[in-house]
Amino acid sequence: QVQFVESGGGLVQPGGSLRLSCAASGIRFSTYTMGWYRRAPGKQRELVATVATRGFTNYYLESVKGRYTIARDNAENQVYLQLNSLKPEDTAVFYCNPLVDGIPLGYWGQGTQVTVSS
Repeated sequence: QVQFVESGGGLVQPGGSLRLSCAASGIRFSTYTMGWYRRAPGKQRELVATVATRGFTNYYLESVKGRYTIARDNAENQVYLQLNSLKPEDTAVFYCNPLVDGIPLGYWGQGTQVTVSS
């Protein structure tokens, strides 16, 4: 059974930090490029970061470059997203998912809510 369980979100003040985690099961985790996505209120889901199978090649959405860092642990089947210098516009539900030819695999989890507010 394919499953992704995201955690680590919360309410944080502008300028704060959070570390999101995603536990994957039911897939050969180490063979997939993994991505973090977010869906802000009233907006479509967007891809914010990816990490290749061995963790050496990353992509970041322009608006998060220098603030977000993606990493993975293939031994633990986990992918992480460090969020720094958070802004109110970062408020969203964050999801992880593998990419297959640039397309999300699916089997979306519940996501983890990040709210940036003073």
